[in-house]
Amino acid sequence: MSVTALGAPAETQRLVLQKKAQDLIFGTIGVLVLFVVMGLLLTLVSDLVVDGAGRITPEFLTSFPSRRAAQAGVLSAWIGTSLVMIVTAVVAVPLGVGAGLYLEEYAPKNILTDAIEINVSNLAGVPSIIYGLLALGFFVYALGMGQTILVGGLVLALLILPIVIVATREALRAVPAGLRESAYGIGANQWQVMWNYILPSARPGILTGAIVGLSRAIGETAPIITIGALTYIAFLPPSPVSASPPFVNFDWLNSPFTVMPIQMFNWVSRPQAAFHENAAATGVLLLGMTLLMNGFAIYLRYRLRRTVRT
Repeated sequence: MSVTALGAPAETQRLVLQKKAQDLIFGTIGVLVLFVVMGLLLTLVSDLVVDGAGRITPEFLTSFPSRRAAQAGVLSAWIGTSLVMIVTAVVAVPLGVGAGLYLEEYAPKNILTDAIEINVSNLAGVPSIIYGLLALGFFVYALGMGQTILVGGLVLALLILPIVIVATREALRAVPAGLRESAYGIGANQWQVMWNYILPSARPGILTGAIVGLSRAIGETAPIITIGALTYIAFLPPSPVSASPPFVNFDWLNSPFTVMPIQMFNWVSRPQAAFHENAAATGVLLLGMTLLMNGFAIYLRYRLRRTVRT
């Protein structure tokens, strides 16, 4: 008995030291991998900025693409990207949030909803080219909608819809159960609980997920190329705002378009170094737009969380 009693603490101490050594080794490897990955990323971004930052001028932003690299610009590309993202946000965010609310709060728990939940989670990992082929077959050929801004926005909306749904459901699950119980306890019905209590609390997470989804969509190239977006365009779609009543114009939805990733692809495929500088400058602009969207998501989440707490 005495040997066992004396040996047990020593064995336990040895196991603790062994686990600590394993944790230290694992942590060291993790830090090294982090530094290597971040170093490679910073190197690539730095190289992109060095090559393209000097090319970003007001003339570059306000000029159409040209066969002469010195005169080429991204006016049609960044305006096309902005208009496509407007359509994407208008379609994906309401549908994604509504679907997430229904699945999490209203849908009955049965085989059908379980199948829908599994498919939504799986769709978030489907390659983007599949969405492009779907849009090409359904929107362009079956419905005859053509290669327009509307179709581009719809295909990107389908691409990020699972992301918005999953983010909405996770934000709703993060709301404390006591809030629901308290709201029901004071006599509120399900709609009042959802609209007045659950949604305000989950709003930071929902909006963050939506903006992160849009940040992914802004850099997608494969589905846009698949539906037939132009690689060279020297005109702008009609303005969404008109000077005469009703002051809103929807003709731009049926206009051909290009986006910044496609413009980059066009310039990179050319052998001249000057066009590669234009592509690097476009990449810097696209990276800046993505960082601005993610920064806005972080700021919005911070502000909304402060509002909810107060």
